[in-house]
Amino acid sequence: MSAQIISGKSISDTIREEMRDEVDQLKQAGITPGLVVILVGEDPASQVYVRNKAKACEQLGYYSEVVRVPAETTQDELLELIKRYNEQANIHGILVQLPLPKHIEEKAIIDAIAVEKDVDGFHPESVGNLMIGDDALLPCTPSGVIELLKRTGNHPAGKHAVVIGRSNIVGKPVAMLLLRENATVTICHSRTPNIAELARQADILVVGVGVPKLVKKDWVKPGAVVIDVGVNRLPDGKLCGDVDYEDVLDVAGWITPVPGGVGPMTITMLMANTLKSAKRTQA
Repeated sequence: MSAQIISGKSISDTIREEMRDEVDQLKQAGITPGLVVILVGEDPASQVYVRNKAKACEQLGYYSEVVRVPAETTQDELLELIKRYNEQANIHGILVQLPLPKHIEEKAIIDAIAVEKDVDGFHPESVGNLMIGDDALLPCTPSGVIELLKRTGNHPAGKHAVVIGRSNIVGKPVAMLLLRENATVTICHSRTPNIAELARQADILVVGVGVPKLVKKDWVKPGAVVIDVGVNRLPDGKLCGDVDYEDVLDVAGWITPVPGGVGPMTITMLMANTLKSAKRTQA
């Protein structure tokens, strides 16, 4: 029996449809959700992401700005730009596209974004609120993962979730969100000795390490839900995830493809965060 495919594209479309009514109501109240995306330099992958974000804003009727600045931009100039948008009332979300050029300290930039406009959910205060379970703008990819699980009926409560990867962008926050949803969570990483054995215990397996086709079928418990956050480009130019999709397909109960799984959800959750931030400004 082959796994059921979790289509991030169709779930993402459903969420956007649900958001349209809220956007319309907000606009009637005189507030248009506003997002600014700042791109430093010419990173090709970042160019694609930024284009997709601008397109999503257009589809939902948001106000959006894409600010492209040269790679030579200094850290102080970038901080000045962020300060300007922190103070701009018609902007509810500020996103600085990562990675940044080497001479700019990522942490200084993330820390400078006003926490109420931190639609990436990377600010230390946002991370702290996530950790203790307070209201926060949640990191987009991890919250997208939770939506995929819930909307396919794979509720995490009472399940054993194994997360492979401990990055600040995916691994750690997705583990926290799974914990918040009452899963029992194990985090594995490059120093975990018996990683395949632990992965095989998972009812829900979330993988985000950037190693092409790392997870094979003998890592997967029969019937498990496999969420592949990895995006890797192979020498032939094709995209693949961190899970060997073809190999795992007959063992898993549910699986996300790459592309078309977690990816579309990330941008949709960014749109949801921007909407949430705009709604908070309603006095």
